Amino acid sequence: MADTDRMTYAAAIREGFRHLLANHPSVFVIGQGLWSPWYVGTSMSDLDKEFGTSRVLDCPVSEMATTGAAVGAALCGYRPVIVHPRMDFMILATDQIVNGAAKWRHMTGGNASPAVTFRGIVNRGGEQGAQHSQALHAWYAHVPGLRVVMPATPADARDLLIASVLCNDPVVYVDDRWLYEQSEEVGPVGPLDLAEAGPRVMREGTDVTLVGSGHATLLCQEAARALSSHSIDVEVVDLRVVAPLEVAPIIQSVRKTGRLCVVDGGWATCGLAGEVIASVVERLRPQDMRATPRRVTLPPAPAPTSRELEAAYYPTAASVAQAVRSMVHAA
Repeated sequence: MADTDRMTYAAAIREGFRHLLANHPSVFVIGQGLWSPWYVGTSMSDLDKEFGTSRVLDCPVSEMATTGAAVGAALCGYRPVIVHPRMDFMILATDQIVNGAAKWRHMTGGNASPAVTFRGIVNRGGEQGAQHSQALHAWYAHVPGLRVVMPATPADARDLLIASVLCNDPVVYVDDRWLYEQSEEVGPVGPLDLAEAGPRVMREGTDVTLVGSGHATLLCQEAARALSSHSIDVEVVDLRVVAPLEVAPIIQSVRKTGRLCVVDGGWATCGLAGEVIASVVERLRPQDMRATPRRVTLPPAPAPTSRELEAAYYPTAASVAQAVRSMVHAA
């Protein structure tokens, strides 16, 4: 690979899988539709042909069985990745994830820990409706024993996948199909310890701190560019890892800007945005804040099916920008 290579987010995920399968014999991938663009886009194209169907196992639809098999294989020394093409249906395997993988190290006094990665794909829009459109990262971030990562860029899509699979803890890796066509220059694969991965300042600013993860980070960046034409200088922080949540870089940013707005692709109630705000406010003095923190999330309703209602349901860069303007003008 050259010093840099322009890659889409989907291609970067594929590159991460290719690196893992080529360099780590204990890694295998299991799930449904691993060869199908309808299921996983181009994020795994032809990997079964390159590495064989014993390393890339396309399975019948049984979330519970495939996830349980992956957890068991991890306890036997493998590093499996179980792919759930729609995160909604990871719910069917939540017992294996929450009551199984997350608890083994605790229940065995540290003598066993499944190094398994649960890949959950967020696949919204296109009139798919309430049962095929959910981002459930906050569910899994609530559970001690699980790491949860949400890459927002092609480089992180590749590197955080590699770091997740090589981590000795169970990891929920959440990617979003709304990011698959985003592209950037990506350098060679380098060492990355998931325990050291944390929030990253994507854009520096002085007026407002905007925080996002996954696709929400893209909305934050687009909103920041739009707000610059209104003389509002926005700092954008990408969480990257939502569990365990590291808030020190966000606190440092908010001490500078005095304003905090968190954008999330999930719901507000018991959600990631509220957790970020609470974690920051607990550690700041009232005089550090120039405005009441805001969050931009989904409305408290299941996803609609009609295209017109979808347009009103999901946050956009424009709705994020409007929330920021209201904070600045209220001061």
